[in-house]
Amino acid sequence: MVALQALFAADLGGNPTKTFLDWLLEENPLPERAVDFARLLIQGVMARQVELDKAIHRFAPAWPVNQLPPVDRNILRLALFELLCCPNTPKKTAINEAVELAKVFGSDSSARFVNGVLGSAMVGLKIGELTPDKTVHEGG
Repeated sequence: MVALQALFAADLGGNPTKTFLDWLLEENPLPERAVDFARLLIQGVMARQVELDKAIHRFAPAWPVNQLPPVDRNILRLALFELLCCPNTPKKTAINEAVELAKVFGSDSSARFVNGVLGSAMVGLKIGELTPDKTVHEGG
């Protein structure tokens, strides 16, 4: 959740996510392991944003990525990063967490949209349209 909040704030404000993450952690401290995972997610999404946005466009071609609601866009980026780059995170868990985030932070239709895009991405993984990157290490 904190990774989504930091990415969302950076997406809207155009500022570095480190500032937003630090501010969020001041308000709600987390265990060090959770902070490390949030940093991994944020840094990974930022480093692969172009690649992730291309994947979003591939599986939601009717919706230009820059016109998606910022919450949905960042939830999809996070979930796709986990699906592609976090081999220790079960794929169903990444999808379920994304759908839950969409229910909490998105519009009435966000959860259904996020689930549909990620379901299509899973098919893409199975048939080789998307290739997981196993070089990211989650630690712990």
